[in-house]
Amino acid sequence: MLSKRDTSTIGTIIGLIVVVIAIGGSVLFGWEWGAPNQPVATAVGGIAVIIAVVFTIRQYT
Repeated sequence: MLSKRDTSTIGTIIGLIVVVIAIGGSVLFGWEWGAPNQPVATAVGGIAVIIAVVFTIRQYT
């Protein structure tokens, strides 16, 4: 049985913001994801993971 598709607007907006930050940081600032001297890139990725986990848990509880 397939679960109902999540149509969360806030989730989509947060996802788009993270994508824009990721692409902009990579192109404009030369961020390399996972590089040891790039704490901002790692922090953005970590925050995105935390938000995704919270949304997933809230969806299934």
